[in-house]
Amino acid sequence: MTARKPKTISKIWKAGISHLCRVDPHLARVITAYSGQPLIIERRRSPFEFLLRSIIFQQLSGQAAGTIHRRFLDLFPMKRPTPVRVSKLKPASFRKVGVSGGKERAILDLARHARAGLIPGFAALEQMDDEQIIDTITPVHGIGRWTVEMLLIFQLGRPDVLPVADLGVRKGFARMRGKKVLPTPKQLTRAAKKWQPYRSIGSWYCWRATEM
Repeated sequence: MTARKPKTISKIWKAGISHLCRVDPHLARVITAYSGQPLIIERRRSPFEFLLRSIIFQQLSGQAAGTIHRRFLDLFPMKRPTPVRVSKLKPASFRKVGVSGGKERAILDLARHARAGLIPGFAALEQMDDEQIIDTITPVHGIGRWTVEMLLIFQLGRPDVLPVADLGVRKGFARMRGKKVLPTPKQLTRAAKKWQPYRSIGSWYCWRATEM
């Protein structure tokens, strides 16, 4: 598989920043203060590999999950798991690298869906809208809406995704407003309506706000 080069969503990003600064002074302050690079779309992994990694990272610290994920990749030639190869793994292999029983079930179900052609590749995903992609992938055991939203933002570069259940987005939203109480998903949805059609970029800066 040929690695895809990372790319910035530069035109969308520029338009999004202009819009967000105009409609939300709290975001404008974060955008002005942030000096790092914008979102870069990474496509070194296939959608299948991205989703597999997301399952492993669920409910674990980044360091612990990263260790397990690296050990898992070591089970495969060139560190590239495929649906067929994953399907052939024995339970002992999952245990050996630290993958729990629940995540084993989710990974095997993901592989089953992929082998059946139910996990689209990039070309097919580009032809689908956000909700179609969510509806297509969430039937996999252990994959919820949030996981697919991360795929939409970080692999597909969709500009108007608002992961309302994401703790980092909620924390950043509250922090930039000087609030101690986090917004509920409904409150966040309502408040971020003015960010449309650039809610992914607004979410990115909420994450950045937690680092400032």
